[in-house]
Amino acid sequence: MKANGVLKICVKCSDGFNSTYERKGESPIEYNGYVPKFFPEEHWGDYVQLDIDVATGRIINWVAPTDKQLLNQLNK
Repeated sequence: MKANGVLKICVKCSDGFNSTYERKGESPIEYNGYVPKFFPEEHWGDYVQLDIDVATGRIINWVAPTDKQLLNQLNK
C-alpha cells in the first residue's frame, strides 16, 4: 500500500552545502558554501527545505532555476 501525502524535509547545512551541476558535454561545476538563492522557501543560506509528494517522489515546492541562475550562483 502506497502512502499518500507530503514528506517535508528541512536540513540545516550552514556553510556546508555542496553540489555538482553537470551539463552534457561540459565539465561539472562543483559548488561549496551557502545554500544557493534559487532553492525554495526562506532558507537564509543555511537550510534546504523540500516538500516531496510521497506518491510520485516529486519535489512539489521546487521552481526550476534557469541555466543563467545556476551558472551565476554556482560559479562564484
